[in-house]
Amino acid sequence: MFYSAFLLAPVALFLSFALYLLYGLLVNYTAARKTGLPLIVLPFDCGNPLWLIIDRKVAQLVRRIPFGPGTFTRFNWRGWEIWDRYRAHQQLGDAIFFVTPGKNYLQLCDAEAVSEIFQRRGDFPRPPESTEMLNIFGPNVGTVGGLSTFEDKLTDSTDGRTPMAKTSQDHSFIFQRAASKDDSSSYGEALKIILDRCIPLVVLGRKNLNNPWLPRKLRELYQATLVFQQHMTEAYESEKQVMMRNDKLENNLMTSLVRASLANVDQKGTTPGGHYEGLTEEEVYGNVFVFNFAGHDATANSLAIGICLLATRLDIQDWISEEINAILDGVDSTKSSYEATFRRLPRCLAVVFETVRLYTAVAIAKSTGSSARSLKLGADTVMVPKNTVVIPNYSALHTHPRYWGDNSVEFEPSRWITSSGPPVYATKGPSAHPVEHLKEPPARNSPFVGWSGGARSCPGRKFAQVEFVGVLVGLFRDFKVKPVPLKGEDDGMARARLLEQIKMDTGMRLLLQMLHPEKAVLEWRRR
Repeated sequence: MFYSAFLLAPVALFLSFALYLLYGLLVNYTAARKTGLPLIVLPFDCGNPLWLIIDRKVAQLVRRIPFGPGTFTRFNWRGWEIWDRYRAHQQLGDAIFFVTPGKNYLQLCDAEAVSEIFQRRGDFPRPPESTEMLNIFGPNVGTVGGLSTFEDKLTDSTDGRTPMAKTSQDHSFIFQRAASKDDSSSYGEALKIILDRCIPLVVLGRKNLNNPWLPRKLRELYQATLVFQQHMTEAYESEKQVMMRNDKLENNLMTSLVRASLANVDQKGTTPGGHYEGLTEEEVYGNVFVFNFAGHDATANSLAIGICLLATRLDIQDWISEEINAILDGVDSTKSSYEATFRRLPRCLAVVFETVRLYTAVAIAKSTGSSARSLKLGADTVMVPKNTVVIPNYSALHTHPRYWGDNSVEFEPSRWITSSGPPVYATKGPSAHPVEHLKEPPARNSPFVGWSGGARSCPGRKFAQVEFVGVLVGLFRDFKVKPVPLKGEDDGMARARLLEQIKMDTGMRLLLQMLHPEKAVLEWRRR
């Protein structure tokens, strides 16, 4: 009798869990159906951290089963939109509900609707669960009440420019003073491990990773968090000591964060209620991490994809090299200034925009929160149910032929260029004046949201653009690149293979990135 009960217990538990999921699915299906929008029913919650750990592997396994491919393997895994692009929206409409047992997800491919949700910050906040993974080391600009919460504190303690504005102009490194060359490799490796394995970190928590029975990779992840924390602590304490000695300060992010953490102690103390107004030490660490994640890794991933895309297009390499050499004729690029050079390189900036259009590193989700929200979709207004995650489908919005024409999925940076004359340069060097200009996307109702939109758009946008363009100038002024052909391949076949690898191997971890960039072997040659 006891033995039978022991065997039945897990069965009963499984059935109870299955019924719970079915009930959640029914409730969400009923709510979504009332909107009249197209529905796709999926068995797993798209945002469930446990599912995110295994989603790609499960989808790949199911595809191998006869009759396995279908709605589940098409939509129920991270990065599906990169493969699918605009096709689901072309088939079903600009707004599609993904109904899951946990939540409903509204996928949007409508420029005006996306612009509206970015403008209505109060009605469509970011869902807390989507930002929790950025809260690993402390609160930051991505996980609290808004950029202004921190920006006010930072600007008050500087010369009026925020740290990102300073960094974009001064090109200083976050740990410029505190990190030596010997430290940089361990710091960089620790950050890489944390970003690559962030989902287990969020699911299990930092403290729970320090168990000897866990897999080796998880124990390595725990050690990486300790190394990264140590570097942040050393940098923080070093900058505090420099500030207290009144030594000359560098213009870098850590300096601004430390200044903001000390400003109120030195000048204002605490508020009458005893609440400390400056940044706490935990907030300093949280912001250092998020600026590394968004300002360094996102740009690095986009650069890797962009350079691989350029390796498939020798004509575009020649196109930007012509511009670089005309503008910098006789000028040492390492000594050129931002003010004198950046805006005169529209072709290089067009490569940045086109790379981000096709492969947006960071996609921002929104939510209706605890109340249903009205949303205009074309000529209709729909009430989106409460607790719905609203997802601007960046990949679809950035490639839909309605917005980008018949070559919408092709890498064509020239689509961003407008010309007031023939594409030539009458003079060269510092006095060269290009007749070509970048087509800047409009502030509202734009189908391009590569750096998000509204008041919470990416604070590191200009920094990323300047950094990307700077790398292009350094590489393509005197060099060209191509993929190394495999045995039996010619150059054309090698370029086609690399382009296919970019399409098939780009996917989501914490950010969009090439999952196996080491397979893209490139050869650089001097022009």
